[in-house]
Amino acid sequence: MAESKTPQNDKSKKSRSFGSFALFLFLLVALLLLVGSPSLLKSREELSQDAYEWNLYTGKIESQQFAGANEIEGQLRGAPPTYFSVRFANISQREKEYTAIKAAAPYEAIKSADLARAIGEDWYHPIQARVLIAKLENPTDSPAREAKTGVAGLRSETKTAPTQSARVQVQVSAQPLAAWKEKFPDSVDASGREVISKPPFYLPKDNEGSVAWVEVEKADDLPGTIALLESKKVTPDIREFHISKDKGSTWTSENSLLMSAFLVIGPWILLLVVFFIIMRQMRSQGAAGGVMNFGRSRAQLYSKENHTNTTFDDVAGADEAKDEVREIVEFLKNPGRFTRVGGRIPRGVLLVGSPGCGKTLLAKAIAGEAEVPFFSISGSDFVEMFVGVGASRVRDLFKQARENSPCIIFLDEIDAVGRRRGSGLGGGHDEREQTLNAILVEMDGFGTDEGIIVVAATNRPDVLDPALLRPGRFDREVVIDLPDVKGREDILRVHMKKVKAGTDVDLAALARSTPGRSGAELAAIINEAAIMAVLQKKDEVWMEHLEEARDKVSYGRQKKSRKLEEEDRKITAYHEAGHAVVAATITEVDDPTKVTIVPRGRALGATFMVPDKESYHMQKRRMIGQLAVAFGGRVAEAEFCGDISAGASDDIRRATELARAMVTELGMSDKIGPINYAERQGSDFLGTELMSGKWHSEDTAREIDQEVQLLLKSAYETAVQIVREHRVGLEAIAGGLLRYETITGEEVKRLMHGVSIEALRPNAPPARVQGHPGVDRPVANPTTKVTPGELPGNAGLSPA
Repeated sequence: MAESKTPQNDKSKKSRSFGSFALFLFLLVALLLLVGSPSLLKSREELSQDAYEWNLYTGKIESQQFAGANEIEGQLRGAPPTYFSVRFANISQREKEYTAIKAAAPYEAIKSADLARAIGEDWYHPIQARVLIAKLENPTDSPAREAKTGVAGLRSETKTAPTQSARVQVQVSAQPLAAWKEKFPDSVDASGREVISKPPFYLPKDNEGSVAWVEVEKADDLPGTIALLESKKVTPDIREFHISKDKGSTWTSENSLLMSAFLVIGPWILLLVVFFIIMRQMRSQGAAGGVMNFGRSRAQLYSKENHTNTTFDDVAGADEAKDEVREIVEFLKNPGRFTRVGGRIPRGVLLVGSPGCGKTLLAKAIAGEAEVPFFSISGSDFVEMFVGVGASRVRDLFKQARENSPCIIFLDEIDAVGRRRGSGLGGGHDEREQTLNAILVEMDGFGTDEGIIVVAATNRPDVLDPALLRPGRFDREVVIDLPDVKGREDILRVHMKKVKAGTDVDLAALARSTPGRSGAELAAIINEAAIMAVLQKKDEVWMEHLEEARDKVSYGRQKKSRKLEEEDRKITAYHEAGHAVVAATITEVDDPTKVTIVPRGRALGATFMVPDKESYHMQKRRMIGQLAVAFGGRVAEAEFCGDISAGASDDIRRATELARAMVTELGMSDKIGPINYAERQGSDFLGTELMSGKWHSEDTAREIDQEVQLLLKSAYETAVQIVREHRVGLEAIAGGLLRYETITGEEVKRLMHGVSIEALRPNAPPARVQGHPGVDRPVANPTTKVTPGELPGNAGLSPA
């Protein structure tokens, strides 16, 4: 009998795993401290004042810094480096002196006899001199401990006393080396070799009279040297330094040796310990939490006790999709009802829909409704840098699923691993294809069993491998469309449950004004409206907040940071007025609901056209009307501004794309006929139509271009005719935009019927005046793109 897994066993395993991880982390931190911060283990000495000055005058200090008003810290020369500190009552008056001594040039070494000769023969003319005498106060210390005082050469080879060291430092003006060469020229010995004459003491190569410091480290005849200097009228400055061993190294020499050895050997010992810990973890790959446990599945498990708190009541606007997946949940809850009549549960359900339509939300609802284990994982979690890891994770995932059968597996973004195999210019990806093969075998292979349902989601079903989509693997393909007006209203009501709404909120009107919006966009609108209400210090969300949030999510935030010149505002106003007049005149096109010249996103102005009802067909007359509306702004600029601008670039682009689609894809050209001449779609790397070239000849391409040109020219002429016929109304609309910046569709109709600008809003002040902050017009960039509008069922957006 297999041993049951109790909570106590799980807890003990987690404790052991955590203990191993804690030990590993501690050793790693210790290693980093040893290797990365060796200064923590370096020797440090506290010197007396005399010991510090002795090292300073003798040039044994590598670096120093003044730490405060009474302390000096630094490093002594030598290997390994030794750090020191020395305290004074006040060093402010000595700081310049000590800095100058430290910055002085190094001394030139010389013997006592050579100094006497150099001075006696006038090679050196002494300027000043000092005699440094260091005396050790406790000579009973051992030589090893004495070496750690940091006083280099303290126990010198002087013959005066074993506890005293003396040095003589003389600043001299020396003759150049050329004088030596002149007095002692080079010669040739008996064997014919050239004998180069060198002075036994320092002489500069040039610059007669060069000043330098020379030093006698071993003063063999100290009284004689002093007498020689005094004969040259230079009285040496004699300084004695009494060096005490009471203040010395914080470590003994034996400890420093051990520490140096530990610094060399210690890191290797720690690396060896870490290696053994990692190897131990690798041997326990079967246990969850192994350090090198790459082959384990990363799926999250949701059970009846640990559910997502999302139900089918939280999913709106996709009733048919809910019915499809509700059947699966019902089968898992009551399988006997289906098996009695020979029914078999589908092994796979593929959720297909555009981004934001609610595929993952529906899967979360399934996890919340189902009373069976629910495994959730993303397609990218299978792909790893190591070949074979993805397939191993697939096998482990289905192994866990069999242990918890019946259950549901949710694969989000399955196109990450389910792409078509062996296609395209780039060939196949070994890791991804092995992962896909493992999924295919586990879903419907030789040893496949019942009780596991795979639910996958993707917005690219066209790139999936055909073997993945066949019946037996994914038996059902549930398409989640964008919601209609009723679905949008239901979605808005679901999200409004968490928001305090004002009395004027009309969700039905908001749903009608958001055609083509996905559930994610509708949720973003509610959230943005709530944020706006809070920023305006309101306790409730009002309709004005929802309308502004709708425009912000769709087209971007209003821009009011820079100044907009009056001429630019005028061009923008006539441009948008042209769109509005043409849209209001053509019957087949939706009437404008709002016109604005307030910059938003990348557009300097916008004409919004919201359909009165849901439309699922796009007729030819409606498309031709949309072409004319697209050219309305350009025509208005040419008629009223005396010139055209680059603001209509996006209108022209969208009109050209629509006209070409009418000719090559929709068969709306009498001359070309109902033949598909569209360019090849898809990616070469997906293997779609890789070898196919053009589907028509050059003559046909020329005819297509002529038909597209004819459609665009006819639409342009229609726009010109409408603008000229409604010249007065267009000027009134432009004036209203300049005065109020934003006008509604009803106000557009009133202005076209002769209502004056002043009578349009009798009590409303103008929104802007000359020089009001706005946004500069980027007329020099004709390739500026804006959010495409005027699509079937969508509000129109036109850049000025």
